[in-house]
Amino acid sequence: MSTIHILGIAGTFMGGVAALARELGHTVRGSDQAIYPPMSTQLEQLGITLDPGYRADSVARDCDEVVVGNALSRGNPAVEAVLDAGQRYISGAQWLSEQVLPGRDTLAVAGTHGKTTTTTILTWLLQAAGREPGFLIGGVAEDFGVSARVGQGREFVVEADEYDTAFFDKRSKFVHYRPLVAILNNLEYDHADIFPDVAAIQRQFHHLVRTVPARGRLIVNGEDAHLAEVLAMGCWTPVERFGFDPGLEWHAELVNADGSAFIVHHRGVALGEVRWSLLGRHNVLNGLAALAAAHAVGVEPAAVIPALANFRSVKRRMEVIGVADDITLYDDFAHHPTAIHTTLEGLRAKVGARRIVVAMEPRSNSMRLGAHADALAPSLALADAVVFLHRPELAWDAASVIAAVRGEAHAVPDTDALLARLGATVQPGDHVVFMSNGGFDGAPRRFLAQLQAR
Repeated sequence: MSTIHILGIAGTFMGGVAALARELGHTVRGSDQAIYPPMSTQLEQLGITLDPGYRADSVARDCDEVVVGNALSRGNPAVEAVLDAGQRYISGAQWLSEQVLPGRDTLAVAGTHGKTTTTTILTWLLQAAGREPGFLIGGVAEDFGVSARVGQGREFVVEADEYDTAFFDKRSKFVHYRPLVAILNNLEYDHADIFPDVAAIQRQFHHLVRTVPARGRLIVNGEDAHLAEVLAMGCWTPVERFGFDPGLEWHAELVNADGSAFIVHHRGVALGEVRWSLLGRHNVLNGLAALAAAHAVGVEPAAVIPALANFRSVKRRMEVIGVADDITLYDDFAHHPTAIHTTLEGLRAKVGARRIVVAMEPRSNSMRLGAHADALAPSLALADAVVFLHRPELAWDAASVIAAVRGEAHAVPDTDALLARLGATVQPGDHVVFMSNGGFDGAPRRFLAQLQAR
């Protein structure tokens, strides 16, 4: 076995690559500059040596292969040293396609929103069916304790990201996976740092569609106009659509308005009722897509629907991190206006008139560039109070966003000020949601400790 050094190892995707490489028997080392839970915890538990930061001497010269994450670019000292030394390097997506996926039936989960949750649900359903699938999830699954494993079965489930592959490969990651079954969950504008418009993203999704064989299956959100346009570019694979419309091949009938219970229908026939801990119409669609994909590889949905009652989802997807002073705290990954809205919609349906307070770190590249600034305030309409962490490097004016928020809203320059403002805002009975796709300086658990101390 070889020695592998992973640059960007603490990212959710690259951390999964590290776990797979370790399981396959490779010696794994890695570097990153933003190392925080839950991925840092997973790497520590795997016994993988982490080198903080990127230096010219980060990668040992006797390393057999360097796996480069897409967060690294030319000019990075470690990247420049690898290139100058003539060392073998590869992207994480290509490494996965070469080392893990050959001989497997790959099920890929693509979409602007819900990839991580849907990938985890699908893996859980295949596990319940006795398939022993492999998986790579962009987060640590509560039910599996890790973000990736090789698996003993034929199926491998992968979260299929449309973001670019590496500094030397600007295609979307998902074009490397050549899936038998692909879920196209939804498609909206995002990743403003690399895509100029929705059409550019649609072209990448069509590249994925082109790789799915005629004996495979496309599981497509039947209520998404952008995905319909992708299929209209050309489609050579049987398509099954899902949504709330009874005219679709797969449709959900809500039993509870908050999405915690729904009936699954396939071609007009009721297959069973899902009752689970997840909330929101978006999670109903995630579950429906996963059931359709499992069915595409021969799993009988009625046999595995009961298993969803015990599904625990993924860390940082509306993860309840604690209750103190009758205040419930959630850690959530939502960072796109649509995801923010649907997440709050599900919580509102559950908590009724109780107050919802949002602490938000606009951290994604699209958020930092202001691509979603106009849509941000409307997405927060169901919150009673919002506190933004408006770091100095944000390129857009927070004042206009704050003025447009329906409820009480404030912007603060750092995490200490955010925790102080939250402390002055919250009341017993509140539900507080921390929203960020980064570490948020540990704010959720720091606030829990703050509440417990008072």
